[in-house]
Amino acid sequence: MATILVTGTSGLIGGALARSLVKDGKHEVVCISRKPSKIEGAKECRGIFSSFEDLRQLDKLNIDVVVHLAAVTGGCREEDGVLVNVEGTRKLMRYLADRGCKKFVNASSIAAIGFQSPKFRPLQLPIPDEHPCLDRDGYGLSKFLMEEVTKYMWRQNEALDVINLRLSTVIPDENQSKVGGLRPLGQWSLGSITIMMLTDAVRAFTLAAEAPYQPGVRIMNTAGPKVWASAPTAEVIRNWYGDAVDVSYFEQPGNEYKGVYDVSLVKQELGFEAQLLPIF
Repeated sequence: MATILVTGTSGLIGGALARSLVKDGKHEVVCISRKPSKIEGAKECRGIFSSFEDLRQLDKLNIDVVVHLAAVTGGCREEDGVLVNVEGTRKLMRYLADRGCKKFVNASSIAAIGFQSPKFRPLQLPIPDEHPCLDRDGYGLSKFLMEEVTKYMWRQNEALDVINLRLSTVIPDENQSKVGGLRPLGQWSLGSITIMMLTDAVRAFTLAAEAPYQPGVRIMNTAGPKVWASAPTAEVIRNWYGDAVDVSYFEQPGNEYKGVYDVSLVKQELGFEAQLLPIF
């Protein structure tokens, strides 16, 4: 039985994941959050994951796996993104790696490529797992730099097993509704058609936490296989970007409604594929 630390358990995904892990009964679950989590059956620590003083509450625990979901989210100030998502993650990993923890599952974001700005253009479609960061507003940069910090930590300790899930937009299952068609290009446009339900997100992080130990750093797009739009993917993308990007993949038979992110690696490595898909 592994002891799994989940950060950000007062949030949507963190709370749902911690409750699911407790219900499964296969692991000891430890929560850390700056707000009360109230996860029955889990050990709760109140505090900030980026504070060494708060992390000292874990001194007597042997943490086997960390699932790191706490973060500042899109729309944050550049300074907050760097201090919390980058430096905070470094502190968390440093504290736990120095105490023997070898497995880290981190919530990165599909926004690490920088699609928040209407000026963004993907370099390749479907978007690969390690598409470079072209961010202009700070949030995407903070998630990209978080990934770079995990690579740095691994170079110092090659026994670490790090999985960074570039997570799509996640919404509660009960909010699943019919999708729209073409829409104007604006901020977060790619995020609006790359959506995953909460149940699937919880399963993705569970599979990552329970995956066999494999030293190294892996970055995986974690999104649904279908575009969250009633119009074919090529039409949606061409409506936004014109001929500036190549949509030929989505014009091939069978690919008409495929998602814009390549999710083959997360399926191959973790056996994950989203099951709650758009309603047309």
